[in-house]
Amino acid sequence: MTKASGTPAADPREEIVEHLPALRAFAFSLTRNSAAADDLVQDTVVKGWSNIDKFEVGTNMRAWLFTILRNTFYSNRRKMRREVADSEGTFAEGLAEKPAHDGRLQMADFQRVFAKLPDEQREALILVGASGFSYEEAAEMCGVAIGTIKSRTNRGRARLAELLGLGSDEIGMTDSATMAVLSRSSSKPL
Repeated sequence: MTKASGTPAADPREEIVEHLPALRAFAFSLTRNSAAADDLVQDTVVKGWSNIDKFEVGTNMRAWLFTILRNTFYSNRRKMRREVADSEGTFAEGLAEKPAHDGRLQMADFQRVFAKLPDEQREALILVGASGFSYEEAAEMCGVAIGTIKSRTNRGRARLAELLGLGSDEIGMTDSATMAVLSRSSSKPL
């Protein structure tokens, strides 16, 4: 880069340092917190430095940096509105995720126990519970009365719960198919 007079132009990056005190004052006026102001100035300098190729030499560097600082401040503010403040870790402390292997182990237990049921009960549970057919549809498919399907389904669910060691109110399975097979609350399962 050369100036119109023929002398080499200074690197615009060198000018950034000159504006640090003014940037700091502007950042403090926006944040009202010295640590946050320092962080904001640092972010501004990093963005300015990495995007120096977008700066037009001969224009106002200070105005360009102030624009970056202002835009960064408002972008951070919008982002903070969408986030939950948890400085003491109270919310994070309560978060938990079940290990993935628990589901595989429970499913293996379920499959082992499910295989012990009589064929008619397994068939009824698969049709009504896992496949989502109504009692009427399952009865028609099996060629039996609706009451027979209801009875087989109920006995199968009760036996599964017994073999799995589940109480009448608790269903420890997490996958939807297992929950549907064990569910007693509706005639048309999940």
